[in-house]
Amino acid sequence: MKRKEQALLYGFNDEERIRAVRRALDRTSVPSRILPPEAHHQKIGYLIGMKGFRVTPPDEDEEDFVFPHEVLILDKIKGKRLDEVLAALAAAVSPSVQYKTVVTPFNTFWTLRRLCETMQKEHGALAEREAKKED
Repeated sequence: MKRKEQALLYGFNDEERIRAVRRALDRTSVPSRILPPEAHHQKIGYLIGMKGFRVTPPDEDEEDFVFPHEVLILDKIKGKRLDEVLAALAAAVSPSVQYKTVVTPFNTFWTLRRLCETMQKEHGALAEREAKKED
């Protein structure tokens, strides 16, 4: 069975924002699913339903993971279709969801935690570059 377009929402706590994001996704016919906080130790491949991925039990030594940002993970959406979905989200959700990513062959093997931490580092580097441009 071939996977279809989907969106995963992680770290969304405001019901109004969840409804706004889901309405925008519904308008573009992209089904969405909300991930529970404890999903952070799962591989992206498992979360999107890829074959060959199994549930990963939590590591007993793992420290608690609290990611203070909303994360939107888009799967099987690319090109003009990605532009369409992102435009619908931008029009419906303010402020916009800052942490957005698409699933790649590379990040399917990452845990959700690693994906979040990587995005946070990238956003920090971009903000630093922008700040230097303004100086």
